[in-house]
Amino acid sequence: MAWREPSWWYSEGPHWQAAALKPVAAIYGSVVRRRYKQSAMYRSRLPVICVGNFTAGGTGKTPLARAVAEIVRGLGREPWMLSRGYGGALEGPVRVDPAVDAASDCGDEPLLLARTAATVIAADRRAGAAFIERAAPANAIIIMDDGMQNPSLAKDLTIAVIDGGRGLGNGAVIPAGPLRAPMPFQLQCANAMVIMGEASPRTRQQLSDLQDQWHGQVFRSSATPAGDTGWLRGAKVVAFAGIANPKRFFSTLDGLGAVFSERIEFPDHHAFSDAEAASLLATANKHGAALVTTEKDIVRLTGKRGAIAELGTRVKSLAITLAFDGDDRERLTELIKTALYIHKSDRR
Repeated sequence: MAWREPSWWYSEGPHWQAAALKPVAAIYGSVVRRRYKQSAMYRSRLPVICVGNFTAGGTGKTPLARAVAEIVRGLGREPWMLSRGYGGALEGPVRVDPAVDAASDCGDEPLLLARTAATVIAADRRAGAAFIERAAPANAIIIMDDGMQNPSLAKDLTIAVIDGGRGLGNGAVIPAGPLRAPMPFQLQCANAMVIMGEASPRTRQQLSDLQDQWHGQVFRSSATPAGDTGWLRGAKVVAFAGIANPKRFFSTLDGLGAVFSERIEFPDHHAFSDAEAASLLATANKHGAALVTTEKDIVRLTGKRGAIAELGTRVKSLAITLAFDGDDRERLTELIKTALYIHKSDRR
C-alpha cells in the first residue's frame, strides 16, 4: 500500500510527464465527478464533519482531525472518528483497539486517531456511519478522516486541509498532478479550508485565484511539536520517515536543533521489513546517534518481532499538535456550532 508521489507534482515549471498524462487525468477527474453526482448519499442521524484534502498525500489531516475532536469535546459532544483504514487488512466496520490492533490490521492513521477518540474503520463509509449510530451515545459526532470526494455519506461540514508549502502543486489532476479531482468540482464539496503552515508564494497565488470561485471561510494553523523537545537540541539523530511529506518532518527537527547524521525517506504508509529495521539500527550505532521518527511511523513498529521490535523500543517519535493563528480556533468552533445547529434543525 506504500507509495511515493512524483517529485514533479510539486516542482516549479512545466514537465513533460504532466503533459503526457493530461488525457488520463481528464478521464480520472470525469469518473470522480460522475460517481459523486450519481450516488445516493446516506444521511446519518448523527452530525458528520469531514476533514479532507484536495490533493493526494499528506497535508496534516490527522492533527486537524484531532483538533476538531477536541473542539467537539469542548462543546459537550462525544467525537467518534471514521476512517477508511488505508493500509490495513480489515474492511470493517470495526472499532479500533489501540492496545490490540496493529497498523497491518487497521492502518497507521486510525491507530493514531484512536488515542484521541473512539475510532471506527470501514471501507464502506455508509456502513461505518451506521455502525457508529448503533455503538455511540446520542450526543456523538462523526468526524470523517478523509473522504471529502466520497459520495456515500452526506456531510454537515467539510474542511479541506492545504499544506502551505506545497499548496495544490502543479494544479493538475491525478496522475498528471496531485489533485484528487478538478478544483471547480472540489470547491463545491468544501465549506472551509485550513492552511497548514506558512504559505509559499505559489500557494498564496493559488488561494487568491480560488477566491474568485469560492467564498468559504479560511483558517490558518501550524503543526507544532508537543511535549518535551529539549532533548533534541544538539543531539545527533538518524531521522527516518515513511510519510507523504518527510521533508516537513525533517525541517521540524532542524528547527528544534537536531544534528542530522542521516535523513532517510521511505514511501508513505511504508511497512518496514526486518532488514530495513536492522539497517536503521546499524546506522544509528555507527554514528552514535539517536533514532527519531514520526508518530505515524512508530505505530507501524508495534506488535512486531526481531529487529523491528528492537527498532520500536529504541526509536523516539516527535508528537505533533495543531496551533491555530489568532482567533481562528474560536472562529472554527463557531462554524462547527453552526453546522450542528443546522443538522439539528434539518432533523426536526
